[in-house]
Amino acid sequence: MRKEHVLIIRFSAMGDIAMLVPVVYSVATQYPQVRFTVLSRPFARPLFADLAPNVEFMAADLKKEYHGVKGLNALYRRLTAKQFTKIADMHNVLRSEYLRMRFNLGRYRVEHLKKHRHAKHALTAQNNKVREQLPDAFHNYADVLERLGYPIELHFQSLFPDEKGNLNMLPAAVGPKKSFEQWIGIAPTAAHKGKVYPQDKMLQVIHLLATHYPQARFFLFGRGYQEERLFSQWCQELPRCLDTSKQLETLHQELILMSHLDVMISMDSANMHLASLTGTPVVSIWGATHPFAGFMGWNQPQENAIQTDLDCRPCSIYGNRPCQRGGYACLNGISPERIVDRVKEIISK
Repeated sequence: MRKEHVLIIRFSAMGDIAMLVPVVYSVATQYPQVRFTVLSRPFARPLFADLAPNVEFMAADLKKEYHGVKGLNALYRRLTAKQFTKIADMHNVLRSEYLRMRFNLGRYRVEHLKKHRHAKHALTAQNNKVREQLPDAFHNYADVLERLGYPIELHFQSLFPDEKGNLNMLPAAVGPKKSFEQWIGIAPTAAHKGKVYPQDKMLQVIHLLATHYPQARFFLFGRGYQEERLFSQWCQELPRCLDTSKQLETLHQELILMSHLDVMISMDSANMHLASLTGTPVVSIWGATHPFAGFMGWNQPQENAIQTDLDCRPCSIYGNRPCQRGGYACLNGISPERIVDRVKEIISK
């Protein structure tokens, strides 16, 4: 009898893939006799490479090597050589649907993610909005595995033993963490405007924290042209700031540093999820989006979500819709002091 071997498919942005980690860890540790292979984009490898002895990672570049129907057919042939026994489609988009169709024709056992589209539409509707908590992404993923025959209890803590990574693997500019220092991460950007706290207000947050914690160090997370210009300006203004994109080369290094932060301040973005995977408290700022949609960081309490109570919120699941009322009151209405107060509460504990 063939050993059970489950293929888990998720092609997406970093945040969605990061939310899969606690689920894969939980199922792998509760079913050590089963092999699990995660198929995802190449950048996700550090999240799964050392997760559990029975977890493997397969990278697939859908934009180049496996582009289009021809590429997906080539990917399917590569996958069938692995002799999987069950398929978990954790994405449920056109590409994964095509692979799912091929596996169904091959009489594999296949299950896919349910996205609760009607509930999400009701949550973000302009009229007759239904503001109720939707099932979170972690349990949606777990439901797919349960339908395949692997019910689980989610029990993930951190990517690192004792919740800390090895600082010796980081450049000297990061240095060891001194006992009197507070290390505060700042991830001020996101993919869509409806998720981004105003830059001038975020700078006020940093200044207030620097005043209250004169020995604090601030680590700025984010990559891109916009971030490069912004972080350069902030680091000139605040010498205790470090632009991590200029010092850290890999995602694994970023995760190591995140594991040593006292707190991370982030938007509803990938960095919220990455820091959560290292066991670090995250003060997350929510604008057009809302934790009700099910995308809160792993093990983050609701009080760590900073948001305003407006009738129009949430207007979007992903923050990509224009502001209905103009001005993004959902974000501009959050005072820097409110964010700072929450950070101080976390550090004091």
